[in-house]
Amino acid sequence: MKRRTFDGMVTLVGFGLSIFLFVAAGLLNWGYNFTNDTVSSQLSAQKITMPAETGNPKESADVTAFFKANGNALMDTGKEAQMYADHYLGFHLSGMPTYAEASTANRAAGAAAATDPENADLKAAAAKAAGIVDTVFKGTTLRGTLLTAYAFWQMGQIAMIGAGVMLIGGLLLLLFAIAGWVHLRRTPEGAMI
Repeated sequence: MKRRTFDGMVTLVGFGLSIFLFVAAGLLNWGYNFTNDTVSSQLSAQKITMPAETGNPKESADVTAFFKANGNALMDTGKEAQMYADHYLGFHLSGMPTYAEASTANRAAGAAAATDPENADLKAAAAKAAGIVDTVFKGTTLRGTLLTAYAFWQMGQIAMIGAGVMLIGGLLLLLFAIAGWVHLRRTPEGAMI
């Protein structure tokens, strides 16, 4: 095979791959912007204010510093959603029964109140059990939703890193392809591999 033919094929493949990597970088950057903007706008619309502290005396220093730095600000990033869900809601929900336990207790309290509808203590116990179920349900639902927002945001962060890697790879391949084109022009016509 002639050296110029081989160099030409390799150079064309290099140009083609660089174009592919540039397109992939653009698409990954678009994915990053979409996820970042969507998570930010959806969280901002909820108007959840970050507390300045979680109330957990056993938390690590970095968690305390995070909440102190972001306290009284509106939640608008996936990282804030994750910290709030794991360290604020998670801590407060850890002191409560699970939804299954609270639901079972609520049904038992409701059944007991139904057997004696005039008993104020049974009515109060049923109302308290229903309140706990409501709180646990809302808390676990909010925690799950925030962690889903965090996961979506994190995928965007990974896409941003991927876009950078693809852009650098595309630039390197473009430089190599240009160098191959220059080399092709300098290769004698009759050179063989």
